[in-house]
Amino acid sequence: MFSLSSSHQFYLYKSACDMRKSFDSLCGLVQNELNQVAHNGSVYVFINRRCNQMKLLHWETGGFVLYHKRLEQGTFAFPIHNRT
Repeated sequence: MFSLSSSHQFYLYKSACDMRKSFDSLCGLVQNELNQVAHNGSVYVFINRRCNQMKLLHWETGGFVLYHKRLEQGTFAFPIHNRT
């Protein structure tokens, strides 16, 4: 079952993502763009251009889990990261 905690590592794909992408295409982005292994237990976060949809890709025992959220109002905000 889909379960997340603070023990997971989260990786944000910073470019806009086509929300028509599913398991295989998102795994390709993880490997080719993020230089990560998709089935390592981390959570990969993808947001569309309008910032009103988000997908989380996560490997659990036995297979991938894909969570898709669409906001009816408002947008998702990208986190601000200080490099100081």
